[in-house]
Amino acid sequence: MQAFSIPSDSMQNTLQQGDRVLVDKLTPWFGSEPERGEVVVFHDPTKWLAGEPTAEPNAVQTFLSWIGLMPSAEEKDLIKRVIGVGGDTVECKGTGPVKVNGKALNESDYVYAGNTPCTVDDMGGQFKVKVPKGFIWVMGDHRQNSRDSRYNQDDKYHGMVPVDEVVGRAIVKAWPINRWGTLPVPDTFDQDGLNTQSSASTALTVAPQGLALAGAVPVVLWRRRRIAPEETR
Repeated sequence: MQAFSIPSDSMQNTLQQGDRVLVDKLTPWFGSEPERGEVVVFHDPTKWLAGEPTAEPNAVQTFLSWIGLMPSAEEKDLIKRVIGVGGDTVECKGTGPVKVNGKALNESDYVYAGNTPCTVDDMGGQFKVKVPKGFIWVMGDHRQNSRDSRYNQDDKYHGMVPVDEVVGRAIVKAWPINRWGTLPVPDTFDQDGLNTQSSASTALTVAPQGLALAGAVPVVLWRRRRIAPEETR
């Protein structure tokens, strides 16, 4: 497990500024790959965070980074929701809905209130992309306040995130305590004809989620510490 702090509004209302999340870093070691609907942390693939300041770590952060419980201050990581995986076609037309392999997503459970799933007032809001194998397409839940795959289509990966750059899946909101909760995959990603991936990785995710409950106590103790990763807005 590793703890991350949310520095921006791009995942509202699922995640708020100041929330602490626990990320399962174990499952990918066993060959599991990100799936649609998961909230994942990933290393900045092609300088999406260029120009963002790097926080100065204190002694506690430095120690916890050294033993692997926190990311290092030099790392620049982002957190977004996986919308498409390798082989998927993802598209936005008009104000939405977002479609994956021709199936409309019902995103009302997590897209920020007042936002439309797709945007029509900028160059990134209208698109149709095919996600290559080994990559994912990610979007923030606050659609009108998230610089995600849509706005990085001119980079060398065309806005896609290499699976190799994924740190892990965020599975628990651990702090503040009044926002405690898990981060499940929304039901819309389980609809017929959409999710064609094998479910073989399901069993592997159970144990790390259980570990998150045990790991929450240390996160509470760290609640006043600034955690290093930054995210685009």
